[in-house]
Amino acid sequence: MTTQTAIASPTTGTDAEERMAALHAEHSRPLFHFLLGLTNGERHSAEDLLQETMLRAWRYLDAVPDESEGARRWLFTVARRVTIDAVRMRQARPAETTMLDVTWMPTTEDSPESVIAAESLRRAVHELSDAHRAILSELYVQGHTTEETANRLGVPIGTVKSRAHYAIRTLRDALFLVG
Repeated sequence: MTTQTAIASPTTGTDAEERMAALHAEHSRPLFHFLLGLTNGERHSAEDLLQETMLRAWRYLDAVPDESEGARRWLFTVARRVTIDAVRMRQARPAETTMLDVTWMPTTEDSPESVIAAESLRRAVHELSDAHRAILSELYVQGHTTEETANRLGVPIGTVKSRAHYAIRTLRDALFLVG
């Protein structure tokens, strides 16, 4: 038993255009609302998926049932599959990042001195050794105690205290030179 699929080329002619216009007029609104639900209310995503669904209907117009209810079921099935494909493609791609980190951009309230101080601090932190940065991160960014930091990094408590002292002294010296 073999199954035949429609040829993947759009049907041409006035009849095809009229049929496609009728399909769109009758089913695009319910399809859009269905896709809005699948995209958690993201209008742009739902619009893109609706467009892809209608494009597939155009490509496989001969496979779309003639009766209204059959066409509706066919379109909703295609819309669901298009959504699944879009989710899978998004999961297969790495996360998108922007090239510009706006969290580091000065605002209009920043004085030249505070901008220079912030940049000096960033440079000073960058110049610290990995061990010193790790200690500061554990203590001041993650909020761990000295004991927790020692356990997490596998070093004695005295080493944590010493590295923290010298790292902070280095940062203070870097900022003192600026001021």
